[in-house]
Amino acid sequence: MAAKLRKGDKVVMLSGKDKGKEGVIASVDPKAGKAIVDGLNMAIRHTRQSQNEQGGRLPKALPVDLSNLALLDSNGKATRVGFRMEDDKKVRFAKTTGETV
Repeated sequence: MAAKLRKGDKVVMLSGKDKGKEGVIASVDPKAGKAIVDGLNMAIRHTRQSQNEQGGRLPKALPVDLSNLALLDSNGKATRVGFRMEDDKKVRFAKTTGETV
């Protein structure tokens, strides 16, 4: 099945502790159905100091289920993603505005 959300998409969180917050997708794991969004679902990870990096309590973005994310359209509202054929190519479009994304 084609991926509805991709790396670089601007999304809004639909549920959880960060409900209503916006962010940009950093990476997607389609097999697990999860994505890492910058600034959302942050947790503190304690890391040991190494030769290259300073240790301590570092914030890290944890994976979010794709069902809890919605794409933001040009109006800044959450929308669903659809697919249509344009010149023998399958393109994604926002259901609310009809614009390609």
